[in-house]
Amino acid sequence: MKALSLFSGSLASRIAARLVEHFPNVEEIALLYFRCPYFGGYERIREIVKEEWPGVYFRTQSLKKEYRRLANIGPAGCFSLRSACLSCRTIMLSHAIHYMERIGADFVVTGELMGKNGLFEREMLQIEQALGISGLILRPLSARLLPVTKAERVGKIDRNVLGRLTVDDSAELANIGARLGLLSGDGLPAEVRCKLTSRQFGTRLEDLLGERGFNISSLKLLDFALYYKVPPDVKIVVAKDEEEKRMLQNFFLPHDLRVYLPIHGGSMTLVRANWATKSQAETEEIIEFASRITVTHSETVRRSSMQVNYRFENDDETLQLNVFPFSSEREICNYCCVPVAPYASSSESLVRS
Repeated sequence: MKALSLFSGSLASRIAARLVEHFPNVEEIALLYFRCPYFGGYERIREIVKEEWPGVYFRTQSLKKEYRRLANIGPAGCFSLRSACLSCRTIMLSHAIHYMERIGADFVVTGELMGKNGLFEREMLQIEQALGISGLILRPLSARLLPVTKAERVGKIDRNVLGRLTVDDSAELANIGARLGLLSGDGLPAEVRCKLTSRQFGTRLEDLLGERGFNISSLKLLDFALYYKVPPDVKIVVAKDEEEKRMLQNFFLPHDLRVYLPIHGGSMTLVRANWATKSQAETEEIIEFASRITVTHSETVRRSSMQVNYRFENDDETLQLNVFPFSSEREICNYCCVPVAPYASSSESLVRS
């Protein structure tokens, strides 16, 4: 018997795969990881597979084209982690079943815990019924709280050694993992494995998905700690250190505005807007606002006026502007509808002598 285990790098998914691998009737197990703009830490996940499953068949599939459906923003334009998880699991399992058939596996394994992110027996079975795959999904951690699966019914999996854990029993996973010889703890934090588990990322996302004509580049900008949205369409993203600046460099589009300090340790800022709809005065106001934010978040910020350079990416001319920093994050956020959260503190004074 062959099993296909959905693998996210979480301790739960690692335990589920290991439990099934230990069953005498399971001759082979394959691991499947899904790539998506919301999922991170792929390189670390590959390392975990090499460390804990050397020689095991490991493949990935992309959900890039389905990121809108996966987030499942409701008619009111609001993000719900429960709704996103329900949609995500439905999409992943629909792909997994096809892949299971393709490689000749007999069932699919997941590390789902009863009640995690608001999904209980009703929702789990609802997904299976909607996809026509009832009995083909084994959830080893919570299996004894769920109906018997096909693999159990034919005697290939011993139900008595499966778990009856719920989300309230998450603390027990470390002990179980240790008994199975797995490295302690989660390989990656939940908010890295899936950005949707961060409520603040969800707030940014629901705002972005409400726009028309945005692209993957705009989606990637949500990852930066210092992300601001000024209504109706101005996005200001600040990179503070060299690593962030190298990352941000990849996302400039021809009509984006680049703002930076011509000194060591200065921040760099990407400004994206529908410039064709802006008057000259509005454009100048946006440039000044973005320049003040850039100065505020630079390592060398002072209370005095500082020079910034700016230019549009499709323009060879670089211009200068002298601006004062903001006194606090709160002062900045008074202009914005989507503030700096989730990754930076929000109300401390940012100006240093």
